[in-house]
Amino acid sequence: MASLVGGVVLAADNELTADERAEGWILLFNGHDLATWKNNVDKPVAATIDDGSINVHNTGGYLLIYDEPFDNFIFKCDVKMCPPECNSGVFVRTSDLADPINTAFEVQVYDGKSDPMHDFGAIYDLVAPSKDARNGPGKWNALEIRCDGPRIAVKVNGLDVAQLDTDDYPEPGLRPDGTRHKFNNRAIKDFARKGYVGLQDHGFDVWYKNIKLKKL
Repeated sequence: MASLVGGVVLAADNELTADERAEGWILLFNGHDLATWKNNVDKPVAATIDDGSINVHNTGGYLLIYDEPFDNFIFKCDVKMCPPECNSGVFVRTSDLADPINTAFEVQVYDGKSDPMHDFGAIYDLVAPSKDARNGPGKWNALEIRCDGPRIAVKVNGLDVAQLDTDDYPEPGLRPDGTRHKFNNRAIKDFARKGYVGLQDHGFDVWYKNIKLKKL
């Protein structure tokens, strides 16, 4: 049931408010089943639903994907990591389900110490987060990803942490400042601008809820 906080109507977990529905938001996870989700490989989905959230650990594939591709959108979810160190990620515009690592943008979900390009909220190996906006181990974090044409932007707990313009990456393997990144086979500017949203199983207990999207 929705609640009223400071004059603002907040949706209950895994629900949309009337305003969100009017704005065009769609709910990708209802808190009860994974009927609209599948693995990136041809294996049955084995992810568990724990108290209204998806635990992606041991789902059966590398990515648990929503079974519809999107191009321009705003994606939101809440994510909680199991301390002391966890690793997962939200993949967007995944164009090849057999090779998501090299054909998608990953927004990093990580609780630990790492290369800044791999910290929580990073656009993996391309843009480091400008700040650590996490709420801390074992707490829920609000993640927002906006994909609009060549631009990708990330918010963590309402704070802007990373922005990317794919047109600024015309050379395979190179960031605009000349340092190297992992995508050697294709220029970032040539990545597909439509693809699947996926939640990564990287071998850790990581929970996702309030998964919603608005097409732009």
